[in-house]
Amino acid sequence: MTARILSIGTAVPPAVLPQDAVRDLFASQPGISRLSQRLVRAAFDASAIETRHTVLTELADALEGRGAADPADAAPAAGRLPVIDDAGLLLSPPTGARNDTYIATAPALFADAAREALAAASVDPADVTHVITVSCTGMFAPGPDYRLVRDLGLPTSVERYHLGFIGCAAAVPALRAAARMCAAQPEAVVLVVCAELCTLHFRVADDPDQILAASLFADGAAAAVISGDPARRGKRWLDLERFATAVTDDGERDMTWTIGDAGFEMVLSAEVPRIIGREIRDAVDGFLGGASVDTWAVHPGGRAVVDRVEAGLGLPAEALAASRAVLRDYGNMSSATILFILQSLLRGDDLRDGETIATIAFGPGLTMEAALLTAGVLNPAAAHQDAALTEPVASWT
Repeated sequence: MTARILSIGTAVPPAVLPQDAVRDLFASQPGISRLSQRLVRAAFDASAIETRHTVLTELADALEGRGAADPADAAPAAGRLPVIDDAGLLLSPPTGARNDTYIATAPALFADAAREALAAASVDPADVTHVITVSCTGMFAPGPDYRLVRDLGLPTSVERYHLGFIGCAAAVPALRAAARMCAAQPEAVVLVVCAELCTLHFRVADDPDQILAASLFADGAAAAVISGDPARRGKRWLDLERFATAVTDDGERDMTWTIGDAGFEMVLSAEVPRIIGREIRDAVDGFLGGASVDTWAVHPGGRAVVDRVEAGLGLPAEALAASRAVLRDYGNMSSATILFILQSLLRGDDLRDGETIATIAFGPGLTMEAALLTAGVLNPAAAHQDAALTEPVASWT
């Protein structure tokens, strides 16, 4: 029995951050050195990002000239974290305040992405047997897995699991866990939901790692419905064929994610793209074992990462177009990003039956997580001959 992705849903906060406006704001902060100003402009301009989404409505409002909330306000509206004052000075809220905003705003993103995925798969929430939530940008208990049960009306008996602090690569282990669940329980319907609020941890600093993080990371959520039951297939799906994990020989200190007093602290050194570029060929060859690849879905940790993967694997310029498009329009949303890319491929006009998709993401360690997927596409003739496969199993509104 092969587990498959039946559908993928995505969600982003409505507030948009134009990359050039955020660049100018960070570069204009008082006290920042001239060297850091140059680093800010260089990092933002080289990012290949045009827009990102954020739950920081205060920041988005300020960039649009609508003013910012009074930082002295002791009781800001729920979900609104004061991060900028009326003079354009970026503030540094404590970790607790940032996490409070995560608690207030993340559950809605988890739920929105999950609802879209369930609707696209014609799966009733009552049919979900397992929930896997993923996040590394906030924490609370009862957590997002529990909230999904309440917000979506899932059975209270659903099995719940949460993968935390795995970073950008975490969606792939979540899919792997879902596939294992489906293998053990053929009737299982697994809901995987990733949500990350990376912008909660923005801060102004002369540290190049913090500057790079501020130029790349964004907020978003994505969900996938996984089942091995062939009766649940729709017109398109992605079979989960195989998985692999590889840890690089070095890089343990080059990509880290720790909790500080002024937010979570990201280390993302300039060595990361170089390490990936140096080791990607051996890691991918070992994973594929000679299997052919038609399409690549690579997590765009940043423009330099995508460039190094392309060069290291000897891929043509158009091979990573889907990854570059998601990076351009949404930035790096950590674990949710790879599902945005897979959604664009699953819904794309060019998807072919039997098309193989190599999916690769990178996380702290430095770790590569990979999955080989095979697309399934029913043509109209096949759908007419086998109407049972295209009839919705259940519907909900």
